[in-house]
Amino acid sequence: MTKASEPSEHEARLQALRDAKVVLVSACLLGEACRYDGRSQRSERVLAALEGKEVIPMCPETGAGLGIPRPPVDLSGGTGVDVWAGRARAVEREARMDRTEAFRLGARMALEAMQRFGATVALLKEKSPSCGSQRVYTDGVLRPGEGITAALLREHGLVVVSDEDL
Repeated sequence: MTKASEPSEHEARLQALRDAKVVLVSACLLGEACRYDGRSQRSERVLAALEGKEVIPMCPETGAGLGIPRPPVDLSGGTGVDVWAGRARAVEREARMDRTEAFRLGARMALEAMQRFGATVALLKEKSPSCGSQRVYTDGVLRPGEGITAALLREHGLVVVSDEDL
């Protein structure tokens, strides 16, 4: 296969999602009111993409014990990759309370669920400090990068698809 005919990274992620039998999914995309603001982000595109698949619903933040609603959190000092490397943190926007350990716990729980149930693909909510896979809020600005959960899953060789990829 020549380089020009190879699928793009985006196309490869979508093909992995189509081929997957078991998919971890951000629970908010399935209609669960678990976002920081107490709302859901139910997506008909996501539901259609999951038809016929086994679904593992997961909100890393609520899984780690953060309440609903909860103060919004941004990454500070870098992206999710930087959090795992110890160069960045997850902090509440207003109070500046450090929530890094809760976010790491939620990410580890998501990874464990994927491994336990044999999922190879995660379909996650874009822009989330946990689940963003292409853009996240860093120091109050939406920037290229990934959240804490997305970074951990990718580090372990799992495919991460954004709801915005669909």
